[in-house]
Amino acid sequence: MISVAVVTTLAILALITQAGVLALQRAYPAQGKMIEVAGAKLNVVDIGPRDAGGPPIVMIHGASSNLEVMRQPLGDMLAMNHRVILIDRPGHGWSRRARAGDSTPAIQGRMIDEALEKLGVGRSILVVHSWSGALGALLALDYPQRVAGLVMLAPVAYPWPGGVGWYNKVVTTPVIGRLLAYTITLPLGFFLAEPGARGAFLPQIMPQNFVRNTATPLLLRPREFLANARDLVTLKAAVAEQAPRYPDIAVPAVVISGAEDKTVSTNIHSRPFATAVPNAKLIVLPEVGHMVQNAASGLVITEIDDMIGKIARRADAAAN
Repeated sequence: MISVAVVTTLAILALITQAGVLALQRAYPAQGKMIEVAGAKLNVVDIGPRDAGGPPIVMIHGASSNLEVMRQPLGDMLAMNHRVILIDRPGHGWSRRARAGDSTPAIQGRMIDEALEKLGVGRSILVVHSWSGALGALLALDYPQRVAGLVMLAPVAYPWPGGVGWYNKVVTTPVIGRLLAYTITLPLGFFLAEPGARGAFLPQIMPQNFVRNTATPLLLRPREFLANARDLVTLKAAVAEQAPRYPDIAVPAVVISGAEDKTVSTNIHSRPFATAVPNAKLIVLPEVGHMVQNAASGLVITEIDDMIGKIARRADAAAN
């Protein structure tokens, strides 16, 4: 039988968690606009000139993060010359999803396609990081009318040995997972968020105030922590299913990864993806870790601009 002390402790932690959620949401208010799609409400930040030449740029973050992770090193710079659309994936940041199980690239890809349709966005340059490498590949396969080019940053694309962090499996366990998410995750996470983010940057040094400036603590809210964990535990099976289709990706792709990435192995994911996709270019950066968008933002922007230029030249040639 659960003791009174345990029940009391859990009740106190639940109250602390709810107070923490309110504090976090005041500290990091939504920056975009909400677009309702089937099964979700997606938070979208749409910046840059609408009349810019070439296709718009759509940027999608990876796991354990939100759109600010893409906006700050890349999005704001690109928006000086291009229309840039940044999206909080379903369940992350300020986006909501109706069901925790809506965690796969296929489901989230459908939601994002619908949101882009409502924004009137046709073919775009899709810039994706980490977890969303699988999402970008899936969008290029299933929604080719939406993707003009694919820029993959340290992408997940294939099954990998082993699993994901043990806490992700625990928190997705029925009953006990929700109990943990609504009691200890947020208080404990305040102490672990910065070391965890620092590890993703290695061997680079994490930018000063990165966790605060990117609203990363929003991840500690129970609903988002649960959504993130579900995304991670279902990803391996999802990429195993879609990987045989990669040779069918018809758009140009650039894959940029760090040789020292300990979070998403370049040898397991980026190299075989670039080999499988017919029109893919691989760039492996020596002495760079997982956060490619921060470590080599200038290179990433140059590659995006080059892709837009090549697409424009092909369009002009076809018209003539």
